[in-house]
Amino acid sequence: MEQVRVALEVVDPLSLAGLTKLLESCAGVTVVGAERRADADVAVVVADRLTTDLITDLREAAAKVGGAVVLVIDQICEAELLAAVECRVVAVVPRASVTTDRLVHCIKSAAAGGGVMPPHLVGELIKHIERLRRDVLIPYGLSASGLTSREVDVLRLMADGFDAAEIGAKLCYSERTVKNVIYRLTHRLGLRNRSHAVAYAVRSGMI
Repeated sequence: MEQVRVALEVVDPLSLAGLTKLLESCAGVTVVGAERRADADVAVVVADRLTTDLITDLREAAAKVGGAVVLVIDQICEAELLAAVECRVVAVVPRASVTTDRLVHCIKSAAAGGGVMPPHLVGELIKHIERLRRDVLIPYGLSASGLTSREVDVLRLMADGFDAAEIGAKLCYSERTVKNVIYRLTHRLGLRNRSHAVAYAVRSGMI
């Protein structure tokens, strides 16, 4: 079984000792010491509230570990959650409901690129994304992918094998306009050519 290396960020020495002992008894999880923090796949951070100092610590933990962060915390609100997500927090576990199985599940999900949030926090994230879409993306003609609807249409037709002239005819644009769209898109995303742009869009789920 592949081991998930976990770094612990706990201020209270007693809690640190208890959490270390708990995780060391779990299959598939290896706790690494402070000297090997950079080798960890996941950081587990335990706190009462998400203070400014903790946000700084989260950023430092993410930078040191280079992986995802599991946050075990007493209380967290929407604004704090968004700050935590910016610091690579992908799982939040209410401290009062922590169990060994639940914590290990969150750690393994985080290591695999997943995330675990309490239902009410998922709802808050969805509402925030909807507000971003309504207030930021739509007014500027952008999609959630960061592409305009015109860019998405052009990419889809490129993926179907059409050239610039054919794309222009289908979308009622001039060939020059289509070429400009492709040029701006590839340069903005740092892509080499049209094939690279299509491959990038498909891999990223943009089209």
